[in-house]
Amino acid sequence: MAAGTLLRGLEATTIQGAALVADLNIVTIICVVTLIGIGAIATAIGFASLGGKFLESAARQPEIMPQLQVKMFIIAGLLDAVTMIGVGVALFFTFANPFMAQLLEVLKVVK
Repeated sequence: MAAGTLLRGLEATTIQGAALVADLNIVTIICVVTLIGIGAIATAIGFASLGGKFLESAARQPEIMPQLQVKMFIIAGLLDAVTMIGVGVALFFTFANPFMAQLLEVLKVVK
């Protein structure tokens, strides 16, 4: 009787541990999608604003258009770099989630 109760308790702990791992994976996916989505939207808004301001400035003063174009491309590169950093962080959490290792350590201690 006691062995059966212990076995059921171990199965319940294993199922609860699997549920915690699944929950952590779901939260990680939601965070990664949010991070990449907000980064894409913000980059699109930034590029639209940058392009619009460049065209306004070039229309007002066509003689400084080459200088403005160089500065526009530098800022566009920086704007894109911020998004790529966000994608790198998202990929890190997707494939090497540090919270998963901590959760697995806690589950080992519980068993």
